[in-house]
Amino acid sequence: QVQLVESGGGLVQTGGSLRLSCAASGRAFSAYTMAWFRQAPGKERDFVAAVAWSSPDTQYADSIKGRFTISRDNAKNTVSLQMSSLKAEDTAVYFCAAGLMSLRDSMNPKSYYYWGQGTQVTVSS
Repeated sequence: QVQLVESGGGLVQTGGSLRLSCAASGRAFSAYTMAWFRQAPGKERDFVAAVAWSSPDTQYADSIKGRFTISRDNAKNTVSLQMSSLKAEDTAVYFCAAGLMSLRDSMNPKSYYYWGQGTQVTVSS
């Protein structure tokens, strides 16, 4: 069992930066592929980024490549998402997720076993 708690969301202006963090509790955190998804009102939950258990292997959605960076610290059981050059379309609830799939299969939300409660990111134009 893994529990995930996100933090770091908030209100930021277009072009600004935010850093999201996800703290994991439970066993064998380092064995999981960790990811961030986001969901805007009325839309489906979309993949943002994932990091393999054996970081630094990562995968990103095309919409955020070059602007967001995912990282993990297995010693601290945390995964982070550094977001920069934020746009209004980045506004969403951001979720942390953990699963045992390979990075190749990390874009499908149905592959993940555990989810956090989400943190709101609002980018004002």
